[in-house]
Amino acid sequence: MTTASIVLYNNPEEEIVKLLDSIHTGSVDKVFIIDHSDTDILKSVVARYDRTFYYKQINKGFGAGHNKGLEFALELKPEFHAFINPDIYWEGDVIGELESFMNNNPQCGLVMPKILFPNGDIQYLCKLLPTPFDLFVRRFLPFKSYKERLNARYEMRSSGYDKIMEIPCLSGCFMFVRTSVLKEAGNFDERFFLYAEDMDLCRRIGMVSQTIFNPNITVYHTFHRASYRSVKYLGLHTRSVIKYFNKWGWIFDSYRNRCNKRCISGI
Repeated sequence: MTTASIVLYNNPEEEIVKLLDSIHTGSVDKVFIIDHSDTDILKSVVARYDRTFYYKQINKGFGAGHNKGLEFALELKPEFHAFINPDIYWEGDVIGELESFMNNNPQCGLVMPKILFPNGDIQYLCKLLPTPFDLFVRRFLPFKSYKERLNARYEMRSSGYDKIMEIPCLSGCFMFVRTSVLKEAGNFDERFFLYAEDMDLCRRIGMVSQTIFNPNITVYHTFHRASYRSVKYLGLHTRSVIKYFNKWGWIFDSYRNRCNKRCISGI
């Protein structure tokens, strides 16, 4: 059995329809919709689909929303669970393909498919475990050519994104996880209201199993990049990153060094 959770926050109706249409062409047994929106207008959109459960709650953050969805999902005892952003969509039975991959790779606890922009361009969402330099300097550095070189290394662009790879930091926009591994690694850390919660969870899953990028399975992601367009979201992003390094270490992080070295050598 596979379940999924989606956390909504004032999303356009057409986004939700596109995602739920994608999900219902495949083999998800139940979808748990956690709505943090200012109104419940999206409830009527969700109600058009079977195998969905709608729950409205106060916005306690992205990770807290998915944790609530997972709480409901685990009552069904699923083998797999998908954390999916509302601005994701795909063609074909992506969920079935991910299930098959997991069944054939029991050492894998988390798999992320290839993520594309709607125009078909690759989104470089396979990353090393970040250093403060990676997340702060590359963001605010004014020298474009140097920043591009930093991004290329941090996002492992030399890999070509064309082969199955074990990656230490995968994006939270689409995370397909083995629930038995989640029970060992833990759920989202709710201290992260928004941003960095996926880095933290992926890191913890990587401590007990493999975290895999599979380019043979593809989804599309609108990718709003709110923190690049809003001072409010930039502030949320910055606070979460500070919490991340306070938790795992700023300069001295031997686990990060080992994981990144192994990842780079394996490309």
